[in-house]
Amino acid sequence: MRNISEEMHEKLLEIEKQENVTILLAVESGSRAWGFASPDSDYDVRFIYARTQGDYLKLKEEKDVIEWQLDDVLDINGWDLKKALAQFHRGNATLFEWSNSPVVYKKTKQWEEIYQKAKKYFSKKAAVYHYYGTAQSTFQKYLQGEQVRYKKYFYALRPLLACRYVETYGAAPPVLFEDLMQMELPGHLRRGIEELLEKKKLTDEKEQKPQMPVIIEFIREELERQKQIADDMEDDRRAEWDTLDQIYRELILQKF
Repeated sequence: MRNISEEMHEKLLEIEKQENVTILLAVESGSRAWGFASPDSDYDVRFIYARTQGDYLKLKEEKDVIEWQLDDVLDINGWDLKKALAQFHRGNATLFEWSNSPVVYKKTKQWEEIYQKAKKYFSKKAAVYHYYGTAQSTFQKYLQGEQVRYKKYFYALRPLLACRYVETYGAAPPVLFEDLMQMELPGHLRRGIEELLEKKKLTDEKEQKPQMPVIIEFIREELERQKQIADDMEDDRRAEWDTLDQIYRELILQKF
């Protein structure tokens, strides 16, 4: 049987050796992290890495991404620490998801310390816009016909429930779909999602099935509602860079 944890450990060591970097965080970022992967789903692995002090002091800057592998099974790429810190400043919701992924291949003490300081840059407005955009894109591309792939419902439902979480709690939402389902939801919607989950278990990944009215109506209505909420929100992104600058300075002064 394939042991993905051991395989990923070997891949991460290979990346560190060949790229001369230290990986601070490596996690699942797609459907396997969200809790609704299919048996044949690929592994979407994302990592944050730091280069050596010497690399950061070069006039010619190194690339800020490592695109390591992309095939039918593994999708592995990472961001440089400097890029990650800049994205924290923007309130990048994807980076907060990586930081809170339930499937972790590597997490250093350094990253834990970084995230404890950087998580104050979470932006409600940026997060709602991000999740709204993801749901809207899925709705437009995959949920317009009379027949749809049921898995695509979840690619709209999960970000919309994440929007509701941000709206309710003002914090970064859980990554797992089942954790988002712990929120208070209208009874008919909860029953509809539970029915959808049961149907998905019996449906082939690519099979087209009739629309479920309770699900598609919620998606349509919630898209409109969350767009208005996002538009009306004040920009809550933090303007100051001091905390992130300090993190960066401290880390590049260390020897990786």
